[in-house]
Amino acid sequence: MTTYVHDLFSLAGRVALVTGGSSGIGRHMAFTLARAGADVVVLARRADELQKTVDAINSGGAGNAAALSVDLGDRDALAGIAADAATPFGAPDIIVNAAGINLREAPDDITWDSWDKTLDLNLSVPFFLTRALVPGMREKGLGNVINIASLQSYRAFPNGMAYGASKGGIAQLTRAMAEAWSVDRVSVNAIAPGFFPTELTQPVYENPEMLTHNAAMTAIGRNGEMADLEGATIFLASKASAYITGQIISVDGGFTAK
Repeated sequence: MTTYVHDLFSLAGRVALVTGGSSGIGRHMAFTLARAGADVVVLARRADELQKTVDAINSGGAGNAAALSVDLGDRDALAGIAADAATPFGAPDIIVNAAGINLREAPDDITWDSWDKTLDLNLSVPFFLTRALVPGMREKGLGNVINIASLQSYRAFPNGMAYGASKGGIAQLTRAMAEAWSVDRVSVNAIAPGFFPTELTQPVYENPEMLTHNAAMTAIGRNGEMADLEGATIFLASKASAYITGQIISVDGGFTAK
C-alpha cells in the first residue's frame, strides 16, 4: 500500500516549469514539486530573487532546480521559452502558471495601459506560454497544466476590476484548454487560493482588521498558510488526478462555501 500511494503521487522523472517562481505562491509550489521528485525550472523576471529560489531548492536537498530569467511582459521573449525551458532537464511536462499582477486600482483610475498589463500577464501569457509548451508534452504523451485562479474568479472585490476580469478569464481559459488538449493526455486544471501571505496580498496582511475579517469569512476560521497549497499542487501534477481536467479547485478554507 505504501509503495502504491508513493507511486500515485510521485513526480520522479517529471520536469516542471513554474512561472512567478521567485516569490509567493509560485516559489512555494516550485519547492513542493521539487520535493515530490520533479526537476524544476523556475521562471521570473528578477534574476537575483530567482537564483535565491534555485539555490534554496538545490542546497536544501529538496530536489533539482534551474533558473530562467524572462520578462513575461515582453511578447517577443515568449517565442524562445519552450526551447530555453527544455535545456536544463528536457521538455517540461508540468506547467504552473503562477506569475501575476494585481494593481488594486479603483475603476476610475484604470488606464488602458494598466488594464492591458494586468490582462496580458494574468490571462494572455498563460495561454500563449502553455500553447508553446504543449507540443513537448504531446510528444511525451503526458502533461499537467496548473493555472492559478482566485477568489475573484467567482466574486467581486473592491478595486479589483481588472484583476477580477483576468481571473474570471482564467477559470474559463482552464476549461477551454482542457477541451482542446486533454485528448492528448494534457490535463489542465486550476487552483483558486484564498488569502495567502504573498507580495500581491501584502496590503491585506498589513491591515489587521481586514485580515481578521477575511479569516472570519472562511469556514475553517483562518487565512491560508503556504503549506495548505502543497496537497493540491502534488495532486494536480501527478497521475493521481489522471481523470480530472478542466476543473478549478478552491483552496480557500471554505471562503466560497459560505
